[in-house]
Amino acid sequence: MSENKNSNYQISLPLILCIGLAAGVLIGAGLTSKSGGSEVNQDVQKLREVLTLVKKEYVDETKTEGLVEDAIAHLLSQLDPHSAYISSKDRISANEDLKGNFEGIGIEFNIFHDTLTVITTLSGGPSEAVGLRSGDKIIKVDDKVIASTKLTNLDVQRYLKGPKGSEVKIEVLRKNKKEPITFTIIRDKIPQFSVDASYMVDQEIGYIKINRFSQTTYDEMMEAMVKLKKEGMKKLVLDLQGNPGGYMDQAISVADEFLPAGEKIVFTKGQETKYNENAMATEKGDFEKGDLIVLVNEGSASASEIVSGALQDNDRALVVGRRSFGKGLVQRPFDLNDGSEVRLTISRYYTPSGRSIQKPYENSEDYDKDITKRYKNGEFFTADSVKFNDSLKYKTLNGRTVYGGGGIMPDYFVPLDTTLTSRYFNELSYANVLREYAFNYGDQNGKALEQKGYKDYLQNFEVGDVMLNQVVELGKKNNIKPDLKDLNANKKLFQVYLKAEIARKVWGNSAFYPIFNETNEVLQQAIKLFDRIPDLDKGKM
Repeated sequence: MSENKNSNYQISLPLILCIGLAAGVLIGAGLTSKSGGSEVNQDVQKLREVLTLVKKEYVDETKTEGLVEDAIAHLLSQLDPHSAYISSKDRISANEDLKGNFEGIGIEFNIFHDTLTVITTLSGGPSEAVGLRSGDKIIKVDDKVIASTKLTNLDVQRYLKGPKGSEVKIEVLRKNKKEPITFTIIRDKIPQFSVDASYMVDQEIGYIKINRFSQTTYDEMMEAMVKLKKEGMKKLVLDLQGNPGGYMDQAISVADEFLPAGEKIVFTKGQETKYNENAMATEKGDFEKGDLIVLVNEGSASASEIVSGALQDNDRALVVGRRSFGKGLVQRPFDLNDGSEVRLTISRYYTPSGRSIQKPYENSEDYDKDITKRYKNGEFFTADSVKFNDSLKYKTLNGRTVYGGGGIMPDYFVPLDTTLTSRYFNELSYANVLREYAFNYGDQNGKALEQKGYKDYLQNFEVGDVMLNQVVELGKKNNIKPDLKDLNANKKLFQVYLKAEIARKVWGNSAFYPIFNETNEVLQQAIKLFDRIPDLDKGKM
């Protein structure tokens, strides 16, 4: 099971891109530490005494398990913003995104009018095998009615996810079928992909978008690179916008593909020398010569910053966009005896020039509101609003000046395009109106569109006024008040998004980004900047 990759919030105001950037940078496997000194023993004894008093003497009967979990979470929150406690019940779901797979029935879904609707079955998954189809409405799960029950995405995950080999029975309503159809599905491992898109922008320029750094990211990227090279790629745009990070080893492997042997990629320093590491590029780089541009923004964090920082410091790539998030702390997972997990910051990482890009976190409230503060201060709109400390000045391999202390500042700044922020668009998105309309349109017209082909669709299909009026009417049925002034002012955004979503319904996820990226102003600017890349070799920019 998988919800559609491009959930509604991803095409709204980028301020919310950075909510929940706890993915961070993770290294190594979990382990339980059994060491400890006398000071730790004294602290543990004090906690034990307090818990005993609460258990025996407190006026009300109290379960101390919850108190201990709250205490651990609070303790870790006092260290830094990214050390965290994960309970045993939350651990599996917390790690699924980074593992690159989960266990479920293998569908992409959406909730239309409080009814779970299958968008598509995942290729090779158990739902495809039993004959579930796009458009099927799931109304029962294991004899429990789930339609018209104020269903949420979390409810869907609770009903349909489960261990490999377990069985779930579902009942669906299908178009043109009078009676419900029952399917028995055996859950299996379902892959999650971290490469959202890879395609040729033109005859020479390839494009790859990575949404996170999971265990499979490097392999996915290399598969995309092979495909693009066969299609004639000479230059590459690597899109890390909104990528919150993930595994450090995957970031190192990705950067290694673009750097010659012996160049430094990243190094780490911790209180314990065992956490001091130095990652260097190896002989295996598969794209060490072609022109390269990396896209970042305020949602690009940690592992994304390792890649962009390494390529910038080695003058290997032009970095384009807006200042990245600023997370330079490395976490390691430690298993606890009850199956829970502590993610503890064990080191800081530094780019090849010696930069720590970790932004200040002494004040947790300021840290949490940093992205909002950047927006209000105008940083999303002008590079001059970004202030750097001269004491944190560093030099790239060819002598260009770069700064530490808070994210990766791009070589070429692209302001946020405010013409692509529409209140009415967001309201329709949050109510699932736009996606429902695109789904229904693709369902009704998909065969005719498919016969003409995707290339013809790209060149000739237009979302006209009749279609937009139908969207407005569908919005009314969902209690969204029409705002025709907003619609007309932001017409291109509506048209491009609907065209992209209809293409996704007909041709799958790979058809979405070549269309929707018409609104990706950072990418559109980057395509024009390949002639600036020779300046990197001269130490200019």
